[in-house]
Amino acid sequence: MGLARLAELHGVATTFSPAKGVTVAVPDATVVAVLAALDIDASTAEAVRAALDRAERAAASRLLPRTVVVWQGADGERAGVPPALTALPAGTTLRVTTEEGRELSWTTPRNTDAQTVAAGTPGGGTPQGTGPAPAHGAKGPESAARVWQQLPPGVHRLHAAAPDGRGTDAGLVVAPARVPGPDGRSHGFLVQLYSLLSARSWGMGDLGDLAELATWSGRSLGASFVQVNPLHAAVPGAPTDPSPYRPSSRRFPDPVHLRIEDVPEYAYADPADRRRLEELRDRAAELRESVLDKGALIDRDAVWELKAQALEIIHGIPLGPGRRAAYVDFVAEQGQALEDHATWCALAEVYGSEWHDWPAALRDPRSPQTAEARAALADRVDFHSRLVWLTDEQLAAAGRAAREAGMEAGIVHDLAVGVHPGGADAWAQQDSFAAGMSVGAPPDAFNAHGQDWGLPPWRPDALAASGYAPYRGLLRGILRNAGALRIDHVMGLFRLWWVPVGSPPTEGAYVRYDAEAMLAVLVLEAHRAGAVVIGEDLGTVEPGVREALSRRGVLGTSVLWFERDWAGDGRPLPPARWREGCVATATTHDLPSTAARLTGGHVELRHRLGLLARPLEEERTEETADVTEWLAVLGELGLLPEGPGDEEGAIRAVYRYLLRTPARMVGIWLPDAVGDRRPQNLPGTWDQYPNWRLPVSDAEGRPMSLEELAASPRLHRLLEVFAARTAPPDARPS
Repeated sequence: MGLARLAELHGVATTFSPAKGVTVAVPDATVVAVLAALDIDASTAEAVRAALDRAERAAASRLLPRTVVVWQGADGERAGVPPALTALPAGTTLRVTTEEGRELSWTTPRNTDAQTVAAGTPGGGTPQGTGPAPAHGAKGPESAARVWQQLPPGVHRLHAAAPDGRGTDAGLVVAPARVPGPDGRSHGFLVQLYSLLSARSWGMGDLGDLAELATWSGRSLGASFVQVNPLHAAVPGAPTDPSPYRPSSRRFPDPVHLRIEDVPEYAYADPADRRRLEELRDRAAELRESVLDKGALIDRDAVWELKAQALEIIHGIPLGPGRRAAYVDFVAEQGQALEDHATWCALAEVYGSEWHDWPAALRDPRSPQTAEARAALADRVDFHSRLVWLTDEQLAAAGRAAREAGMEAGIVHDLAVGVHPGGADAWAQQDSFAAGMSVGAPPDAFNAHGQDWGLPPWRPDALAASGYAPYRGLLRGILRNAGALRIDHVMGLFRLWWVPVGSPPTEGAYVRYDAEAMLAVLVLEAHRAGAVVIGEDLGTVEPGVREALSRRGVLGTSVLWFERDWAGDGRPLPPARWREGCVATATTHDLPSTAARLTGGHVELRHRLGLLARPLEEERTEETADVTEWLAVLGELGLLPEGPGDEEGAIRAVYRYLLRTPARMVGIWLPDAVGDRRPQNLPGTWDQYPNWRLPVSDAEGRPMSLEELAASPRLHRLLEVFAARTAPPDARPS
């Protein structure tokens, strides 16, 4: 009982439900290990009693929770006093220190209702401070709700001092009620950027290709957005993990996505350097042609080897005065975070990309030895800082291209759920990550063995203690060039499944985060950036999560094949009953393409790779029945005028169906537009399948360049479905 109570006080669940009506106990050993990762000793009964006593005394003495959230009302509505503060002792003095350093203070009334602040007398309720104060100098009583609602948006500090001598500090997040939303209904493309090669790519899609795709699809097809895979910095090395969802850093982009010729200094190479750059470009053309014309897989490592050599040459070309000033400003703006990232990159060149194997002193980013190494490697630190700046510039250029093409949302960036344990973020922010833990998923009806994603989780206590600084910095970094943000596994804002390293995923436990604080910071930063937010909320979702996200304006993700009346007859959900607040699509990067789904090709593929949990015929029969039922619904609704047996027509019918739903955004999986049958990623495989290495291809498996895609009759036939429903009146003909 003591262990369970201790776990509860620290947000660690001792049970989980893999299916409705089923409750499974978490092993005590797991609970002890998770608590240890939070610096709580529960290894013996005596340790549990001592830790529980400390925790309960600390909870009883706190006047405030670790974080207080104030939601500013929408449409002129005003929220009341934060619930966490309504029970404060009368006469408690409150002091807010804002992000800008201004201070406001007031005292809760001693002889009136706790919801009222007496104004006009020092210490009697009038906020005192150096900045704008709520009703400063007002006469008579004023609503305490007004005091809170007139605080500036931001992440502030709040101190409470009670008359009995108790004092408590807390974070204070003041946020708008909702994130910005799309103005109307829209459609756009979903694509893995590396898979989209143009005639100018160096063996994989790049940011120049992204700008071209945005410009073409926005101007010619009326598209409102392009959603891409995470562009986070990868862990260097050969072979590099090609998954964009296990990066070294989520705070900074990967320079492998640079369009080398678009770096301004490229044009100023001297003749000798120009010859070397042209040789590298010729070798890159061979890589590109091997993918597009010879059936080779995308080789990220080979691409980076060539780009790195080119960037080393470009790094030796002096920046002009204006460019130098812009770079210096960027470095200053990014501050410690960029210095840490570039230092890790420089050290990784010397000691390898797994910082746990570095000399002991260098494992600490704040050690004197690390400072000495940074100084000794100053040129390499500058090189990696410069690469981040150049990539940021091209990300910004892609965003501008999207806006200039008339796109409302523009580029939708993707935020991975975590980072590689040996990478830059895990090194630089060690205090924020739970050592010895890995994020995953518990066993459920679809995966009896659970999942371990190999990503260290953030410590909820460390986030709260820092005022969510790591989370805020992450969001600001990715939102600076995003028109919208997709959050992978958005349920992680509420809780994550922690697996002790070395244990099977079945022996994990859920650890809860302060979801209201996480959402408030997200809404605040998205509002500052003017960005739409999309949550990937597929799979098992805890009750109340989708409702909480919807209340804050976060769009969900709805995939056609999963939208059934699960609480009723199990049949396909009628279009009118779909939720409005979502991106509706036919598939994702982890699922079969629509052509593969319609033909059953994905079942055969999984069978060949030994991934089926049941006999092939059972899987095939169930899949055929599922597709047949959906096709019948499409036919009944008059969405399949091409009739049965027309694969291309059926794909168009699927997207016609999505347009019948009230979904605010409809995402077109770009490979669907040309009949591609291969998934970009096949969960459950590593080297058995070429995950994250396939170019967009046509129905026969022939890779297609961006130029060929733009001219594809099949793609334009599919987009005619959207032209009639969502194209702006001034859209140009394709």
